[in-house]
Amino acid sequence: MDLLGKVAIVTGAGRGLGWAIAERLAKDGAKTVIAEIDWPSAKEKASALQQMKREALAVRVDVSQWADVQEMIKQVMNKFGRIDILVNNAGILGPYSPAEEYPEDLWDQVIAVNLKGAFLCCKAVIPIMKKQGSGNIVNIASVAGKEGNASMAPYSASKGGIIALTKTLGKELATGNVRVNAVSPALLETDMAKAMTPAQRALLTSKIPMGRLGKPEEVAAVVKFLVSDEASFVTGQCYDISGGRSVY
Repeated sequence: MDLLGKVAIVTGAGRGLGWAIAERLAKDGAKTVIAEIDWPSAKEKASALQQMKREALAVRVDVSQWADVQEMIKQVMNKFGRIDILVNNAGILGPYSPAEEYPEDLWDQVIAVNLKGAFLCCKAVIPIMKKQGSGNIVNIASVAGKEGNASMAPYSASKGGIIALTKTLGKELATGNVRVNAVSPALLETDMAKAMTPAQRALLTSKIPMGRLGKPEEVAAVVKFLVSDEASFVTGQCYDISGGRSVY
């Protein structure tokens, strides 16, 4: 319960990795905001946390839209009065296609949700965290952002951008007691993996030395560490959670 009294926003928390992170932070005492474009899913997951005797708030948000992000922050501040943790998890995979065949509008959509969305949420919470004199941001990247995945150009580019954004913000905010880090998972057992073609999934699994997909709760454990006081001297870093695939 070392996060008792903290307020945490987790975007894309209605399923998969986002839900695993939200549940972990709530179990450790955080008041948790389920920020999700899928409103029924957001309400369902917030209700599940409330049944666990944890404070929770469901907010519908499209992270690629500044007005939506501002409204989310307004709702969170009205209810809780502070924001201690932001986990930028919301993201989409996009179609599996070679770059020369990739539709421009779908490229724009992946970049808007994955990269611009993380930027907008950071932009919104940073002034609040600076005023408080404390805060933690964790951005969900991917090994695709380090190595690149064939036929996943916008996804890989967006995740590489998130790693660079994390390093930049870590340096910008280092003296204000606001820490910014990222985690870089390999393929996980989530709906995103199920949405891939069998060939794509098999290829990515074959690159993991442990020979299996990661579990969402394994990533959630690292996120929990990064937002806790145990990681008080860690900022601007990208932690790989890849079963040995990325070792640099």
